[in-house]
Order: sequence, then C-alpha cells, then structure tokens
Amino acid sequence: MAIEVKRPDSVTVVQHAKRNYTIPLILMVSLYFGIGFITSLNDILVQHFKDLFNLSNKGALLVQFCFFFAYFVMSVPSGWIIGRIGYKKGISLSLAVMGLGLLLFLPASMIIFYPLFLFALFVVGSGLALLQVAINPYLGSLGPPETAASRINLGGFFNSLATTIAPKLGAVFIFIAAGATAVQLARSVRTPYLILAVCAFAMSALVAFVHLPDVIEQGDKNSQSEGSAWRFSHLRLGALAIFFYVGAEVAIGSILISFLGQPSMGNLSHKEAATYVSYYWGGAGIGRLIGFFALQRIRAQRALAFVSLIASLLVLITLLAHGHIAMWAIVSCGLFNSIMWPCIFPLSLEGLGRFTSQGSGILVTMVVGGAVIPEIQGFLADRFGYQPSFVIVLVCYLYILFFALKGHRNLNAVGATNALSPGVIQ
Repeated sequence: MAIEVKRPDSVTVVQHAKRNYTIPLILMVSLYFGIGFITSLNDILVQHFKDLFNLSNKGALLVQFCFFFAYFVMSVPSGWIIGRIGYKKGISLSLAVMGLGLLLFLPASMIIFYPLFLFALFVVGSGLALLQVAINPYLGSLGPPETAASRINLGGFFNSLATTIAPKLGAVFIFIAAGATAVQLARSVRTPYLILAVCAFAMSALVAFVHLPDVIEQGDKNSQSEGSAWRFSHLRLGALAIFFYVGAEVAIGSILISFLGQPSMGNLSHKEAATYVSYYWGGAGIGRLIGFFALQRIRAQRALAFVSLIASLLVLITLLAHGHIAMWAIVSCGLFNSIMWPCIFPLSLEGLGRFTSQGSGILVTMVVGGAVIPEIQGFLADRFGYQPSFVIVLVCYLYILFFALKGHRNLNAVGATNALSPGVIQ
C-alpha cells in the first residue's frame, strides 16, 4: 500500500547549524521499508489462516479488515496524540505499539485462537496509523525544502521494495509442507513475527535516542477561518477515490494466492502463487520510479485517468479470460496502481488552504477501504466464484476514472472565481 505524502510546505523545521541528518534520513527510510513489509505480509496470512482455521474467503479476509479498520479508528486520535507529545515521541510510541501487536502473535499461535490473531493485527494497524501521521513531515524536513519531494519518493521506493520482498520471504517461513498439523501451521508464524517484534522495539528505542529535527506546522494566513474541509466537493469525492484505490489494491493482493490456486489458473501451490504476489507489488515499485519522472511532465488528472482506464481494462480481461492471460492481467494491475495515491491525494487537497491538514486526515481515514473492499470480494468469491468476485475491483477502478475525468474539479474555487468575474468561463 502507498503511504501518505504530507506536503513539505506544511511544516517549518528548526535546523541546527551544520547539522548532519544522514542518520535520521536512513532511519526514516527504513521505517518506510518496515511499513511496506508488515503490510504486505498480510497477503500471506490470509491464505495461511484460511488453511489453519478452515475459513471461507470472507472469514480469512478479516485479516485485512481488522488491520485496515485500525486506520479508520486511529487516524483522528493519532493526530491528537502527535499534537500532544510531538512527532519524535509519536514515532517512538507507534513503533512500541506495533511491537506489542507483533508480539501477540506468540500467544495466539500457542492457543491457536483466530480472534486473538485478529486483535494482534488491529494493534499492529493502530501503531502503523500513528506512524503514518508522524513520519512524513520528518522525511520531508530532513534537508532543503526543494529536495523534499525527492526524499519522499525515496521512501516510497523502499516501501515498494519491501512489499516486493515480503510475500516471497514470508511464504518461505509461513507456508510449510502439505499435510502439516494445526499446531505446526500455527507455529510457523512465530519466528517471522517475533523477529519483526524485536525489530520494532529496537527501532522504538533507537528513535528515542537519535536526534531528529523539530517540526512546527504552519497555517495558511490567506485562507478563510470558517467552515471545514467537508464543504469541498472534490475533497469528498477524493476521499471516496482513496477508499476505492486502497480497497482495490489490497483486495487483489489478498485474494491472489487463492485465485491462482484454482484449476482454471493452473493449480499453483501457495509458494508458487506468492511469487506472483511479489510481482504484483513489485510492479507498483517500478511504476513509482516511472511516475517520479512522468509526473513532472504530465498533469496528475491525465495520468490518473490513463492508469485507471488501463487497470479497468486489465480487470475486465481477468473477468473474461483464463490461465496465463487472466493471471498476468491481474498481476499487471500493480504497475498501474503505483501512481494512483500520489495523483489522488494532491488533487483532493488542491485549494483547501487552512483546511489542508483536516483534509489530509480525512483522506488517510479512507484507507479503511482496505478493510471493506476485500471483505466484499471475499463474500462474492464464496457466493459466485473467484473470477466473478473481481467485479468489485472493476467498480473501484471505474470510480477512480470518474474522479480523474470530473470529480477532481474544485467547484468551490470555480464558484468563487465566477462570483468575482461573471464573464469568465471556467
């Protein structure tokens, strides 16, 4: 999953003379890597818990529901927490919360209790939500403002690199020999999640001792003092676009292993299918590198219209074809998912002025699409089969196409301009 890019001009950095921020920069980029790694491991857990607890697709996809629902619950409280304790302490606290959630996998695997696994994932998701709110201003501030976008793009690249590696590596640890007992299946998650818990606690302690710049949020003196971000129609439509984008991206990754294991798709084993999950997320990394250069020349709405149209066509092919054609069509969606977030986010915030921070919080909350859409697809897969279930993903991409073509327009700005200059046609 892509992560939030908070605009660099929304913060002021208190710099110390000749301060070298190389170590903090490495630390922040490594956190981007960690976010991607933990998030994409969920794709492995979905299939693993389906086997372990004999679950339906809908039941197994509660993994994603609990994880991403934490974003919906915690995004607003996270902003309040950061406001009270500051960004540095917020990052350290978020890592400690993540470590606690990851550590809960140990007792859950001992008593083999699915609800405890789900609670652990909710705790991990809560820590990640807090980390998302805190990390981006830091990465943008670790150097000159004119190179902030480059640093954020670097973080996004390492996030994508992690999502490429994690499914393949997770499959080695978690997917064990066929015919394994429930105890053996439950035990297989202990080692990777214990390692991740230790890393999270270690990073939390490291952040507490490493110098990080002081970050102060700025306001917009020229913006209006009344109203809220909700009055902007393009922000409301953009929030839905984020909801559908994250939902589609997570849904594809979550169901891919089960889908590729079907007879019509070649009966791939779990480990073989996990390789294609890595290809799916790897495509997003390649797309972000391409997008870094392309978006300097192509307007965001045009780029978004192009990738959402191609993604829609690829899902349509998946619905109608079989075998390698359907497989590569759905895997290729990762490439076109890559620039959706960095296009939707700024288009939704354009012209919000002093309501930009509030609008940003609303958009991050809509990451809850990663909880809802996979559950809908799981229900459809149980009821109608895997291929027909991709219709919900098609709906998601078609909505994003609508947002790119029409929904992104700031009607409030158009209305204000027309009120001042009635003769001007927008």
